[in-house]
Amino acid sequence: QVQFVESGGGLVQPGGSLRLSCADSGSDLGIYAMAWYRQGPGKQRELVATITIGGYTTYADSVKGRFTISRDNAKNTVYLQMNRLEPEDTAVYYCNTVHANSDPRYWGKGTLVTVSS
Repeated sequence: QVQFVESGGGLVQPGGSLRLSCADSGSDLGIYAMAWYRQGPGKQRELVATITIGGYTTYADSVKGRFTISRDNAKNTVYLQMNRLEPEDTAVYYCNTVHANSDPRYWGKGTLVTVSS
């Protein structure tokens, strides 16, 4: 069973950078199109970025040009490089498949990113 483990979040000032990682030791993430999602305070969970099995990427307009999703199948890890962070990026960030089930049992704990001065 897939269990996502997100890491790399923290407190950062506006304009700063963070790199998030998503790993799963029990399943091969390489067979899935993967995505990063986030849920900010008082907001619904939203799709941030996706990456296909072959490495094609898409981004939400709000993060385009600032965030980069990538994957290293040899390490069974998906990354989200976040640059020029803004307070509006404050959220809990989750990784999951592109076709993620809404059931909470299919989601990890996420990693909190707080952008504040």
